[in-house]
Amino acid sequence: MPIKQSAKKYLRASKKRAAQNSKIKKTFRVAMKTVRELAGSEKSEDAKKMMPSVQKALDKAAKVGVITKGAAARKKSRLVKMIKKAGK
Repeated sequence: MPIKQSAKKYLRASKKRAAQNSKIKKTFRVAMKTVRELAGSEKSEDAKKMMPSVQKALDKAAKVGVITKGAAARKKSRLVKMIKKAGK
């Protein structure tokens, strides 16, 4: 355990940040998983309806620095590609 006051404060802050980051990660991972399952089960219309919420979650994660902007763009691109493939 930290002894100095500044180290204690740093520990509190890092725990708080880790909790916030894990909440954001869980939000976009669950949303992506739902879209993947819908696209895989030939329900591409439902997947298309879910896509804006996934994009919002990914953009928010990129904005706060949980993932990079490029990673968010890559994930969105792959999901859209998967939905289009399932729609055919």
